[in-house]
Amino acid sequence: MDKNTQLDRLGLFDARVPRYTSYPTAARFGTEITADIHSNWISSIQAGSSISLYMHFPFCRRLCWFCACRTQGVSSLSPVEHYVDVIIHELELAARSLPSPVRLSHLHWGGGTPTLLSPALMDRLSNELRKIFIFDQDLDFSVEIDPTELDQERCNMLKKIGMTRASVGIQDFNIGIQRIIGRDQSYDQTQAAIEMLRDAGITSVNADIVFGLPDQTPKRLSDTVQKLLSLSPDRVALYGYAHVPWMAKRQALIPKEKLPTPVERLKLFETAQDMFLWDGYDAIGIDHFARPDDSMTKAAKAGKLRRNFQGYTTDTSDVLLGLGASSISRFPQGFSQNIASTSHYSKSVLENQFATYRGHALTYQDSLRARLIEMVMCYFQIDLAAIRSEFDLARSSLNGVLAPIVDKYEGLITLTQDFMIISENARPLARMIAREFDTYDVAPENHSHAI
Repeated sequence: MDKNTQLDRLGLFDARVPRYTSYPTAARFGTEITADIHSNWISSIQAGSSISLYMHFPFCRRLCWFCACRTQGVSSLSPVEHYVDVIIHELELAARSLPSPVRLSHLHWGGGTPTLLSPALMDRLSNELRKIFIFDQDLDFSVEIDPTELDQERCNMLKKIGMTRASVGIQDFNIGIQRIIGRDQSYDQTQAAIEMLRDAGITSVNADIVFGLPDQTPKRLSDTVQKLLSLSPDRVALYGYAHVPWMAKRQALIPKEKLPTPVERLKLFETAQDMFLWDGYDAIGIDHFARPDDSMTKAAKAGKLRRNFQGYTTDTSDVLLGLGASSISRFPQGFSQNIASTSHYSKSVLENQFATYRGHALTYQDSLRARLIEMVMCYFQIDLAAIRSEFDLARSSLNGVLAPIVDKYEGLITLTQDFMIISENARPLARMIAREFDTYDVAPENHSHAI
């Protein structure tokens, strides 16, 4: 039985499952988590500890049709300036609950398009952050970059305020595909932006590309990857396009008949993967690649790779504080999420109330299964001794959870005394295997293809 036949028999090409950037997934969040609970969770952070901070900027000058992120179009800077006022006010609200001092180990500006902010707004935000947090000496400060919204002044300011890593959105360099997905961005624009960042002293550059786009073929994707490799990114995220027009209405503009089949999606992924591996990148989890000297590769080899709402990360902090409309916070006690509407978010914050509208309080079983899923997604194996130690589990109890999964994927998963190991041929099934640990209802229609 060849590989594709076996994967088909196991349901890979029909399955729709979560991406498991959290467990439980955001789809399981409920309204029982209130602003008061969110505030209490902030207050419980230990003084002197290091936390991570995510700031969401939902604005874009253009709305790419393929994107399912929480974004909205703007034609002037005025809404952005008002939003920065609000997010600073939310930061001040958080500071009232935070113990002192608190250190910042990771900072991420996402969106949307953070580079829509003027240099003055960037500087203002940085100054406000430094009033509240002690920045770790080795702070990882990353910003999502749209190459068409970056100029020298913004680049210089990002370096001045401490950005250490740029995450450059590319998707695909093919002009025809760009037109179908509503994102015009030439190779020359991208190259100029990356050179500008490096000339300014930004030593770490990540790139995002997407497989499974309409009219994408192995040849066209190979051309995109070859152009990307000429730019020598330190890390690459190779995301699978999720066609979910019932959630992201703008995706209805993308003709469904032009999308590759699940079998073709796997071929596209393997085409790009082979090129990255051939060029010396290490494979990280299900969809990332990094140079051997990159911090993500080092974290993976040290067993410190983690997974959060931004994907794979070197962030090991127990707390991720999310600011901005739709942003999600993670605490040891659970998750809390802000309302997505910028108007409702702004109204709540300006009335001195956190904009929390849903979340989830973690149980022991949630935390256990979250760690099992994370190990599968990060390493394609589970360290049984580590799990037993962390969760005070008897060997028999853990084996009782694992045995049915091993039986279901007979021949593809090996269970030893110390590890549950997914074979290399079965790695495309990682999200499906992760789902086996999920005790909540998983509605397939709400999720993207497993490959």
